[in-house]
Amino acid sequence: MVVLPGLMLAMILAMLDNMIVGTAMPRIVGELGGLAHLSWVVTAYVLGTTVSTPIWGKIGDLYGRKTIFLASIAIFMVGSVLCGMAGSDLFGGPSGGMGELIAFRAVQGLGAGGLMVNAMAIIGDLVPPRERGRYQGIMAAMMSLAMIAGPLVGGFITDHLNWRWAFYVNLPIGAVAFVLLVFRLHLPKYRTEHRIDWLGAGLLAVGITALVLITTWGGSQYAWGSWQILALAALAVVTLVIFVFVERRVAEPIMPLHVFADRNFTLISLIGFLLGFAMFGVINFLPLFQQTVQGASATNSGLLLLPMMAAAMVVSLFVGQAITRTGKYKIFPIAGGALMAFATWLLSLQDVHTAPWVTGVYIAVLGLGMGGLMQTTMLIAQNSVEQKDLGVASSASTFFRSIGGSFGVSLFGAIFNNRLTSELTEKLGPQGARVAEGGSGSLDPASLSRLPAQVRTGLLESLASSISSVFFWAIFFAVLVPLLAAFIKEIPLRGAIEAPAGSSGPGGSPAKETAAVGAAD
Repeated sequence: MVVLPGLMLAMILAMLDNMIVGTAMPRIVGELGGLAHLSWVVTAYVLGTTVSTPIWGKIGDLYGRKTIFLASIAIFMVGSVLCGMAGSDLFGGPSGGMGELIAFRAVQGLGAGGLMVNAMAIIGDLVPPRERGRYQGIMAAMMSLAMIAGPLVGGFITDHLNWRWAFYVNLPIGAVAFVLLVFRLHLPKYRTEHRIDWLGAGLLAVGITALVLITTWGGSQYAWGSWQILALAALAVVTLVIFVFVERRVAEPIMPLHVFADRNFTLISLIGFLLGFAMFGVINFLPLFQQTVQGASATNSGLLLLPMMAAAMVVSLFVGQAITRTGKYKIFPIAGGALMAFATWLLSLQDVHTAPWVTGVYIAVLGLGMGGLMQTTMLIAQNSVEQKDLGVASSASTFFRSIGGSFGVSLFGAIFNNRLTSELTEKLGPQGARVAEGGSGSLDPASLSRLPAQVRTGLLESLASSISSVFFWAIFFAVLVPLLAAFIKEIPLRGAIEAPAGSSGPGGSPAKETAAVGAAD
């Protein structure tokens, strides 16, 4: 409880940033241009998070988590400053602003990868699995609170300040978290022989980047059968095959493959991938639907997300307490997945006539599902491995959720762009579509009022249909979550923490410590 505020602030940084930026995106696109690249602002961040997550987790296991955690906070804050300066006169003006923002979001994502995984691993260092549900429930509730505050702060910034403050607001929060953790965080010190698997990390980064580029460019910028997409597919297959070969032979693999021998770990990794795929894809397009189709201001679109976040916060607290009290956890990913699938189906039914309160009911159901899944996946992953692999388990859980989110945002972004082009051409014709896009792909809520009535109607119908098609495709991924969760074996949660095998405590004696002793150390 002494270090929990610092950990929560660090996690809030990552969650708050995503929600603030999501709310501010229509205004950012309006100033910098490039509607077709909207999904890349999110994809770059998620991709940076994804490729760095296994590295953060492993080096935290090897070198100690405190220094690594502080480094990730510092990188995130530097990325935030750069994002806020994108498209400014310092970098040559708005003409290349969207490209700069995408690049700086990748830097921000590199830091965010360390925030999530190390915060969860530190909780794993200090708290035994049986008690961990309570603390992870508190952290999940705080994350939900950040997701509530994010759209509100983002809306206020967008409506009353420059959108650049959507990034600068991270600086005071990050500074407080940094100072708290420097002086308050003291972890058990284990000595182990270590060597970082840089080759494996590089191969994994190249393979995952190639896969994300396939989902982003396939069918939109390049045909699925084009040489560019085929070359990326070949690169992904070759690098990932070599990655598996390398991981089987190196002394300290960046992602030890033996953890996947556990059925629960493999299942929960797949569930995390599907959760990220559906959740990130859906949440990324909700503010766009509310602001453009339903006509909400940026602030009001943030308020309209309150039902989802409040439901997720309440359920997360209940689930954490229930797991600590009973030791049972299997039912929660099953129920959460079923509710999430139902919610995506409801969202796919929306059109230009859907009232905001109806959308609020639909996303409240989505929040109920998210609350049953967000921390349960981490808890099951951590309970499936030995203590020495805790960082790997935490990073793998975060990694698969992040890579699912990266694929989801990329694929759904491609679906949205293709469907929007088709709908605009059908309803307005090629010339009308160009008028609606302003000739540059820059669409924001303010520009809608300046369009002729017929063009505006066709544009809104096209946007509603395109966003609903994203929600429809999300159903197929969300429905797999409860099906996979049904095969999880409910293994009793451990009640004590042991030091990694082969390590030694202070003075060279065998290290076996309870959470209380570890915290005191």
